[in-house]
Amino acid sequence: MNAVVFHEHGGPGKLQYQEMPAPTLSQNEVLIRVKACALNHLDIWIRQGSPAYPMPLPHISGSDIAGVVEQIGSQVEGLVEGERVFVSPGVGCGRCEHCVAGRDNMCRSYGLIGAMCHGGYAEYVKVPARNVYPVPGTLTFEQAAAFPLVSVTAWHMLFSLADLRLGEDVLIMGAGSGVGHMAIQMAKLAGARVFTTVGSDDKIAKAKSLGADEVINHSREPVNQRVRELTHRRGVDVVIEHIGPDVWGQCIDSLAKGGRLVTCGATTGAEVKLDLRYVYSRQLTIKGSYMGSLSELLRAAQLIGQGRLRPVIDRTFPLADAKAAQEHLLSRKFFGKIVLAIP
Repeated sequence: MNAVVFHEHGGPGKLQYQEMPAPTLSQNEVLIRVKACALNHLDIWIRQGSPAYPMPLPHISGSDIAGVVEQIGSQVEGLVEGERVFVSPGVGCGRCEHCVAGRDNMCRSYGLIGAMCHGGYAEYVKVPARNVYPVPGTLTFEQAAAFPLVSVTAWHMLFSLADLRLGEDVLIMGAGSGVGHMAIQMAKLAGARVFTTVGSDDKIAKAKSLGADEVINHSREPVNQRVRELTHRRGVDVVIEHIGPDVWGQCIDSLAKGGRLVTCGATTGAEVKLDLRYVYSRQLTIKGSYMGSLSELLRAAQLIGQGRLRPVIDRTFPLADAKAAQEHLLSRKFFGKIVLAIP
């Protein structure tokens, strides 16, 4: 099969389009003919090399996969060859107390397809059968690949951790990001007043079309000051953050008394400054989030299939142009998801 592979860690130039052996199945696995694979910042971190994601090389990235069932293992039930499917990117052991309780993202052995094993930057990928589900509604393969990782992350952050309620104010950083564009829609659907940020004026209308009530161009004005103005100095109840030190102080200062901040990323770095006196005097809550449960993903998929949430695709690239696709991701000039399409 053809695949995009890196043999050593480094920059985008380390990606190579080449032939690789097709996967061979175990009895509980499914072989997917990949039709689309969406990019995530995880792909960048893995390619650059991260102690959090040790892996044998060469490696094939790609966590967000949609395609057609090509072959099923001997013990697999409920799937048929030729079925249009998407892949749940998170893999737990399926046996521990967390997995049995439906908190699979808390499993000690939890990992991601495309990080713990080969992923979807390829014509074929093998995955556990329990991670394969029918494409919801009438979604294209590109749309089906664009929603899993960001929708399960946004759902977990907004509802399981932040406990967002009807009528609350929420600030979602980065409207054009994967998590951001999905979180805007979810928060609006839940009845919140949605504030969000963009880096250029051309993204304002796009953010509002997803349901944002107030859009702040962070390149022109401090986010925290604008939030305070718009809320009559009160601040917002919830902040959804995935950027890191470049915005951390503004996110904390944007919170109302008793506010909750949930973070799922560190795009601009790993270390932030935090004045604990401000945290306890204002009774703030700060939570870290990693992915979400399978049940949360399937709830989001149902709404996506009904057309109540929609994955936004910025641009598609052929598989062979994965290097250019990752460079486009790093440019931050996108709005929505970047997808590799495979005929």
